[in-house]
Amino acid sequence: MRDEGYFGVPVRTLLEAKPDIHYVGTLSLSSDLSARAAELWPNVIVIDTEYMVSQVLPLAEELHASIPSCSMLLLCDPAKRGMLPPRRWSGRLNFVLKDASDAVLADSIRRLAAGERVVSPMLQAASLNTDRGLSTRELEVLGLAAEGESVREIAGRLYLSGGTVRNYLSAVITKTGARNRLDAIRIARKGGWLR
Repeated sequence: MRDEGYFGVPVRTLLEAKPDIHYVGTLSLSSDLSARAAELWPNVIVIDTEYMVSQVLPLAEELHASIPSCSMLLLCDPAKRGMLPPRRWSGRLNFVLKDASDAVLADSIRRLAAGERVVSPMLQAASLNTDRGLSTRELEVLGLAAEGESVREIAGRLYLSGGTVRNYLSAVITKTGARNRLDAIRIARKGGWLR
């Protein structure tokens, strides 16, 4: 998968050159992603995006619900604060450097297809050494709110209650020193946590 109009690492070219990896398609990140990915039924999905990890996590949850057996690999740029793995890494998403060599990328895909978990040691160390004011879940909720989702819609996408979503939004407002939800979104974007 890749952003619409994003021309990052030429993942397709790298993977199609590997005789033991069957490339099934490229999808753009959009609202019907889960349904389209389920039609292809891949073993591994490589996500090449400029979105922040907090914005990708809800998509990963939807993809996992649609294709539970599929592993997901997010290509990350450690120079961008919002592109680091969450501190509490759940294992649904796996992380490799965006500029990883084709050998590392192919090896990561093979390991994921075999049921292993993958996270670049450099990304893991960078994640642990970064001071984040907001938790990963708070960033997920805020990211969906920034996309215009209502509390009910956020709750449905993240499998939370409406009250829990409101509590996360309240915590974000408090932690960022914002006046309201819109101000918290502005502060998070300015800080590089949301796109």
